[in-house]
Amino acid sequence: MSDSRNAVSADQPGGVPGSGAGASLLAASPETGLAPYAAHASRTRGRRYPELPPAARSEFQRDRDRIVHSTAFRRLEYKTQVFVNHEGDLFRTRLTHSLEVAQIARSVARNLRVNEDLVEAISLAHDLGHTPFGHAGQDALNDCMREHGGFEHNLQSLAVVDELEEHYGAFDGLNLCFETREGILKHCSRENARRLGDLGERFLLGRQPSIEAQIANIADEIAYNNHDVDDGLRSGLISIEQLAEVELWQTHYETARAEFPRIEGRRLVHETVRRIINTLIVDLIEETSRNLAKHAPQSIDEVRGAPPLVAHSTPVAVQAATLKRFLYRNLYRHYRVMRMANKAQRVVTGLFAAFTEDSRLLPPAYQSPDPSAQPRLIAHYIAGMTDRYALKEYRRLFVVDDDA
Repeated sequence: MSDSRNAVSADQPGGVPGSGAGASLLAASPETGLAPYAAHASRTRGRRYPELPPAARSEFQRDRDRIVHSTAFRRLEYKTQVFVNHEGDLFRTRLTHSLEVAQIARSVARNLRVNEDLVEAISLAHDLGHTPFGHAGQDALNDCMREHGGFEHNLQSLAVVDELEEHYGAFDGLNLCFETREGILKHCSRENARRLGDLGERFLLGRQPSIEAQIANIADEIAYNNHDVDDGLRSGLISIEQLAEVELWQTHYETARAEFPRIEGRRLVHETVRRIINTLIVDLIEETSRNLAKHAPQSIDEVRGAPPLVAHSTPVAVQAATLKRFLYRNLYRHYRVMRMANKAQRVVTGLFAAFTEDSRLLPPAYQSPDPSAQPRLIAHYIAGMTDRYALKEYRRLFVVDDDA
């Protein structure tokens, strides 16, 4: 059974199967104007399970659609970026972060004449495997899984799209193209890479992913550094006075004040942040263009054999790194953030311990008759939780008078 016969999108709820002459007139948009080093959907390395070509979209557009309509993607709305979801309605979540990454990545891809659809698919999927409570939850789950292969959120994102999503009758997961899966797997230990066949080969041979995957990777950093500044200021955990020590911030802050001397508060912050993002994007495009001209790859395979090509210039990379260090010291290690991180770690650790002690507390789909397989199923269950669901499960298990 395959959605490739559908005229519009069977990945969408209510998608209507196409039939007859009308369906035959629909065809995927031609990939015109792409550079030779771009990923072409018509030349994808394929899917794990063969499917008929899509009728009205490219292979990478199909991947993007499947990601957007996945259960894991919807859960990102209630997963922590820095601030736990219930701490405020205006702070970023994993979902809004993923959308911001996709917007930045598409802008870069368009300027470099590479595949926007693939860049978007990778950007929207890159955090599907993230635990509740952000990096604190991930670190706690990795500690719990240390004797069982550990926990890597990039591998978990791959597990989500390869196995854990349950939407299609013909296969588990979303059956995405090789190039999308390659981009999702941003980091991987050598031990795990050996188990992944072709997908893990580049980590063992020191090769690179596609230009599109490299763009999504750096777009991720641009997005979180800048929206964490915005959220940090909104929360009051960092101040404009503190940020004066960061050249990238201060340069654009003074420019915005000079251009608009009458604005202040949130408007001034937004003017500053958007200038920083623009500077980073433009520099990324210009430096990457220079790298592409220098190495002149003529195919995606030549990109994989070249050094990393998507990069900032050295001066801008230094400025971005300074901003990142500032956020680490002043926001991510702020005592209020650390209190929430400590609470998150106790919740994740407590859930894992309870489910390990008695697997009957788990939903049946996460119980295994094989004791060696049980820890990974527990990790899948916990990683799939939203922040508030994890807190609710913790109360159910440990709070005697809770009526949840």
